Amino acid sequence: MRPLGLVAVAMAALLLTACGASDADTGTAFVAGDGSIVLIAPDERQPAPDLVGPTLEGGEFRLSDHLGDVVVLNVWASWCAPCRAEAPVLEDVWREVKDDGVQFVGLDTRDTEAAALAFLDRYGVTYPNVIDTDGRLQLLFSDTLPPQAIPSTLVVDREGRVAGRILGRVTDATLTALIDDVAR
Repeated sequence: MRPLGLVAVAMAALLLTACGASDADTGTAFVAGDGSIVLIAPDERQPAPDLVGPTLEGGEFRLSDHLGDVVVLNVWASWCAPCRAEAPVLEDVWREVKDDGVQFVGLDTRDTEAAALAFLDRYGVTYPNVIDTDGRLQLLFSDTLPPQAIPSTLVVDREGRVAGRILGRVTDATLTALIDDVAR
């Protein structure tokens, strides 16, 4: 095998091992998102399920209360390294768009409340976050999200329909562009 072929095989092996992971502290397995970005044409969008759940901040979040807004739903967990890496990006974009009819909500899945609250404090997250300790709320979106892909981000249009999806860690430019496309 030529040296270039060896490099290609090594890169493929690295990518394959990066697709699955587990957290040594919690024993929780997850599948890292593949980085795919999907924007759904308006005539093909399906209604989002009405996510209702308790927030880590002590209230309740109901997705249907935000009809008329673009809603960015980010699925995360404190034990997920890509989630930790994207938290500052999400907060920065939230601060830029929150006065433009855009609502962010986090969905903390398969986590403890204490770990989740520490995560929010550490990264200065100010948008509401629903706690989903057993993953049931995440499963409401199984038609549009692989149930173990963390982090994942959905964008729901002003009519309450799933309009876009990012599997894996978001970037400022990608998330902003997706929100802009959906808000038009």
